[in-house]
Amino acid sequence: MQGLLALEDGRLFPGIGFGAEGVQTGEVVFNTSMTGYQEILTDPSYYQQIVTMTVSHVGNTGINLEDMESGRFWVSGFVVRALSPVVSNWRNRGTLDAYLKEQNVIGLSEVATRALVRHIREKGAMRAAIAHGEAAQDAQALIELARSAPDMSGLNLVDAVTCSEPYNWTERSDPQWYLEHHYNPAGPLIVAYDFGIKRNILRMLTDRGLRVTVVPAHTSPSDVLAMKPAGVFLSNGPGDPAAVDYAIANVRELLGKVPIFGICLGHQILALALGGKTEKMRFGHRGGNQPVKNLLTGAVEISAHNHGFAVSADSQLNGAEVTHINLNDKTIEGIRHTGMGAFSVQYHPESSPGPHDSLYLFDEFVDMAKSGVINAGVS
Repeated sequence: MQGLLALEDGRLFPGIGFGAEGVQTGEVVFNTSMTGYQEILTDPSYYQQIVTMTVSHVGNTGINLEDMESGRFWVSGFVVRALSPVVSNWRNRGTLDAYLKEQNVIGLSEVATRALVRHIREKGAMRAAIAHGEAAQDAQALIELARSAPDMSGLNLVDAVTCSEPYNWTERSDPQWYLEHHYNPAGPLIVAYDFGIKRNILRMLTDRGLRVTVVPAHTSPSDVLAMKPAGVFLSNGPGDPAAVDYAIANVRELLGKVPIFGICLGHQILALALGGKTEKMRFGHRGGNQPVKNLLTGAVEISAHNHGFAVSADSQLNGAEVTHINLNDKTIEGIRHTGMGAFSVQYHPESSPGPHDSLYLFDEFVDMAKSGVINAGVS
C-alpha cells in the first residue's frame, strides 16, 4: 500500500507502507547502526522522532522479547530501504511488520534512503509527516502537517516517558542474556533518575553488584538523599535538555553531596547544572560507529550515540573539565568535576546496540559509589 514521507521544506519521499496505517508527525533523523533496530525502536530517546535506517536491509531477525530497551516502541515512524521478506532467528517472536502494527507505528519501505539521509545531512534534521494508506495521497496536506508539528528545540519530552512510580530493578545480564535473574540485596544503592532510561543501562549497574532504584524525573533531591544512596545516575531521554528545568535544579542541589554519573540527556543536564549551555545540532549523532577520544588517556573509543543536542563548546562549567571529544566534529562527549564527584558522557557506554569500548565508565562509577569518596571520575 502507498506510503509517503513529507518534509517541512517540501521534499517528498514515496515508499511502500507497512506496520500501522494512518499519519504521524515527528523530527526525521537517521541512524547509521548496521544492527539493533529493535533496541532503537524501543529506546525512549527516540520519542517523537521518525527514524531512518541507513543500512539497506531491516527486519531480517524479526522481533524478540529479550532485546527490548523498554516496554513499548517509542518512534513516531520507521523508514527503511528494504524490509526483509524473510525472518530468520531462533529468538524470533514475530515480524517487524506485525509488531509495528501492534504498537501503532507507521513503517515505510522502498524509500530512497541514501537521498533522504544526504538531504538531512545537508539541510539538518527537520519536522516531517509520515503516512501509510489513504492519507499518503494528499502530499500538500502532509507538508502543511509537518510544518505545524512542534519543533524539538524547547520541547520537554521527559514528562511523557518517565516512570510514574519508583521501582527496584533486579535484572542483570549473563551468558543467558537476562533470562536468569541475579541480584545483590546487600550492594550499594544507586538511585537512577528516569528521563527515558534504557534497560541495558540498568543491567550494567546490577551486573556490578549495585542495587538500583529507579525514580520519576520529578523526584526531589530531599527524597533522593533520604534513601541514602551511594550514587545517583542520570539517564538518557528525549527532547531539549534546557527545557527540563526542574531536573537541572535538582541535579544542581545534589552536586557535591553524592557521586553522580550521567549518560546522554543526563550528561547535558549535568552540564547545565554546572552552569554550561546546550545547543541543537544540525543532524545529531545516531549510530554505533562514532569515534570518541578520551582526553585523559589518549585512547580512542568507538561508541554508540543517539543525540540531537550537545553541550556548547564555549560552556563555562564551574570547574569541570572536558574528558572526551568526538573526532568527527569535536563535539564535547564527556565532562567531569572531581571536586563534586560528578562525571558524564554524551554517548552510550552500555551500547545495545553498539560496541563495548566504554564499559569501563560503569566501573568508574562503581568505584566512586563503593568508596564513598567524592573525588573520583573518568580516568
